[in-house]
Amino acid sequence: MQTNGQANNAGENEKGMPDFNAEENISETSHMTNALEVEPEEELIKKDQQLNEMRDKYLRLQAEFDNFRKRTAKERLELLQTAGKEVIISLLDVLDDSERAAKQLSTANDITAIKDGVNLVFNKLKTTLQAKGLKPMESLHATFDTDLHDAITEIPAPTPDLQGKVVDVLQEGYYLNDKLIRHAKVIVGK
Repeated sequence: MQTNGQANNAGENEKGMPDFNAEENISETSHMTNALEVEPEEELIKKDQQLNEMRDKYLRLQAEFDNFRKRTAKERLELLQTAGKEVIISLLDVLDDSERAAKQLSTANDITAIKDGVNLVFNKLKTTLQAKGLKPMESLHATFDTDLHDAITEIPAPTPDLQGKVVDVLQEGYYLNDKLIRHAKVIVGK
């Protein structure tokens, strides 16, 4: 009779009965080991392909973003260069009127006609600029506001109700489409 250790070696199971599947179990185990070794290689190849795809996608996205950035920078530059075009075109009529008025100044003797001509040109300029969204600031006798006014100097207020208020405007302030584009230069009563 064989000992337990010998029975296992001869292909018998623990009860001493012959184990007909012993060799199959050994071969299945070796196949599983080979399968486990093959799977990481295949998985590694798949991961490498995924990495390459992601890298390619990233590079394409980066190139697309660079192109977008360059295109928007070019469009912004073109917009800045031509932004004033519409305003300039609208002011050409005022320029023409100013040139005609300057020519008339040298030959005209009637001061009233000259004043009327200059006033017409001035009103045309104001109307053109207002049509483009320019609006003068109402500063005279308004409460002094550092967000809207630049105080040039302070003088004694002519009346008590003008203390802390604008008593004179040296240079008008303006809004363009309700956005402040120039502060008014003012004299404030103290």
